[in-house]
Amino acid sequence: MNKTDWFGYEQLNFEVGERESFIVCPKKPLNGNPWVWRTEFFGAFDTVDRALLEKGYFLAYHKVSDMYGNPESVEMLHEFYLTCINEYKLSKKPVLFGFSRGGLYAVNFAAKYPDCTGELYLDAPVTDILSWPGRFSESAEWKQCLECYGLTNETAERFSQNPNDFAEKNAKDGIPVIIVAGDSDSVVPFSQNGAVYLENYKKYSDTIESIVKPGCDHHPHSLSDPSPVVDFIEKYASVRGVRM
Repeated sequence: MNKTDWFGYEQLNFEVGERESFIVCPKKPLNGNPWVWRTEFFGAFDTVDRALLEKGYFLAYHKVSDMYGNPESVEMLHEFYLTCINEYKLSKKPVLFGFSRGGLYAVNFAAKYPDCTGELYLDAPVTDILSWPGRFSESAEWKQCLECYGLTNETAERFSQNPNDFAEKNAKDGIPVIIVAGDSDSVVPFSQNGAVYLENYKKYSDTIESIVKPGCDHHPHSLSDPSPVVDFIEKYASVRGVRM
């Protein structure tokens, strides 16, 4: 493990399973060492991350890129999770941030390990691989995604392990979720992704909120004023054991 500087904060760098991992430490950690876990795109559109870091949350990242939230990547994430709580003494229920394809990792991890998940913040999330990258059927990402799941174009049509399929389980497991997305997303259409997840979740629980940005495409992510998302996370933090 070595230490570096991240915009004036101490960053702890290490490897788990020979993969890049790091934790950014707040100046004054809150009791219980709550943390935000970016499942992908660490540092991008990170107004919420930085606001929570200022409040005393740790930030964490483990690199399992280009695996599209498949079962193997979920187990890699769980190995990282165990390292964070056992070796670095972070809280047992992090808040997972799923931005874009990071939504695949965040929701799939929460479905497999609900007791290791505090809350979910999904931002323009991919929640159906047939929508993205499947709509771009000739893309390298789609071919890579099929390989990661052991699918073909034909068998992918019957695939039922998407985050949209797991919304019911997330709801029944009591995991609060906030979704932020643009209603004009041309890359990851909200109508096929976050909106479907939202509808499926709401059938079983009302601990979900959404902020839909009119006229917004896939970028920019998040909100210039992070307070609505921060307030949602803080609202459920004690209830879910995020802050103990």
